[in-house]
Amino acid sequence: MVFSARSKSEIVEADRALPGRSAPLVTPDTHFVNGHPIKPPFPEGFGQLVVGMGCFWGAERAFWQTAGVWTTAVGYAGGYTPNPTYEEVCSGRTGHTEVVLVVWDPALIGLEGVLAAFWEGHDPTQGMRQGNDRGTQYRSALYATTDAQLGAVESSRAAYQERLSAAGYGTITTEVATAGPFFYAEDYHQQYLAKNPGGYCGLGGTGVSCPVGLPG
Repeated sequence: MVFSARSKSEIVEADRALPGRSAPLVTPDTHFVNGHPIKPPFPEGFGQLVVGMGCFWGAERAFWQTAGVWTTAVGYAGGYTPNPTYEEVCSGRTGHTEVVLVVWDPALIGLEGVLAAFWEGHDPTQGMRQGNDRGTQYRSALYATTDAQLGAVESSRAAYQERLSAAGYGTITTEVATAGPFFYAEDYHQQYLAKNPGGYCGLGGTGVSCPVGLPG
């Protein structure tokens, strides 16, 4: 993963963000691993959530390997710059964090299972970094796609905070919000670790299990 010397510890203000572009970046239509579409429309009734867990390469692999997850894609969300490039996001001047779009089959996995994979898959207490990856683009984030989902996300955060506190960890810094625009990352980032099995992955959890039976 590229480390930018210009990475920031504070999210850029909207009026100082890069202008971006009107046209989306060129990306594939199908998942390199399972062949499913990575762009909507998705099957009716399937769930969608946008998650940030640090470097999106390892985060995406964790989810496409999760039973019941139908498709995944990496991109940028939570900022201001439309259709940003990877280099722009790494500059700290777009406000975005690296994220994964997760789409799942509710007959095979519920929202609670997806949230458990999220919380257990990284350390959500680290602020504007994840491990050695530092900058606003590595912040933890959960962007809900429905109001009901948002309530379940907030409840899961409270439940996991209790477990983390008991284990000696600090306060969860995960950004929780309703999902805004999701901008697909460049072709070479999609399913990167399937294309490059020896590639960098800085993903690491706390070892604290997430309570089962979360709302949602």
